[in-house]
Amino acid sequence: MLNSYYTIKKTGSAEQTIQKSRFITHMKRVSTEDAAKEFIEAIKKDHWNAAHNCSAYVIGENDDIQKANDDGEPSGTAGVPMLNVLLKQNLKDTVVVVTRYFGGIKLGAGGSIRAYGSSVSLGTEEIGVVNRRLMQNYRVECTYELLGKLENEIRQSSYLLTDIEYNEQVTFHIAVPFEERSTFESWLVEVSNDRVTFQAEGTSYLEEDR
Repeated sequence: MLNSYYTIKKTGSAEQTIQKSRFITHMKRVSTEDAAKEFIEAIKKDHWNAAHNCSAYVIGENDDIQKANDDGEPSGTAGVPMLNVLLKQNLKDTVVVVTRYFGGIKLGAGGSIRAYGSSVSLGTEEIGVVNRRLMQNYRVECTYELLGKLENEIRQSSYLLTDIEYNEQVTFHIAVPFEERSTFESWLVEVSNDRVTFQAEGTSYLEEDR
């Protein structure tokens, strides 16, 4: 499990016109190759009358699965340039399809490479990219006597206070960057004078715009 990685913010699309041809970029976050293939087939079905529906995807922590498809464009002029943009932007678990409605003017190999590559760049720009950061969730309990001081310390820190429960004792729910667990635990003992109890409660991802 990666401590952090970039991926597309949401499912979305973008469009540009080059030499009278329409290039529509469709992007989605996926975690499996089957999901990527399903998305590609759905776009092809929706745009069955387009000249081409070229695609690329990158899946896995170490970019284990990388695929590109030219869908009838000259070999290497569509899918690979699209894939290269995904890799250059360090995107993971992302699938992209660029639909082309031919406008009557041939672009040539170089023109096609630029058109498909720029379409993916446009897609990431308009749809957005997020940094998904792995967080360790903590449950921290203290007495009401310590409430004000501890809450103030937490809010002034870089750690994320997600919730507070008020029962017999006060319970803070705090999200901490996974790689900072030991630092956080030492910090918590220090600022509370070792007057709290805490336990880890699983992990989650925090998404921040790139």
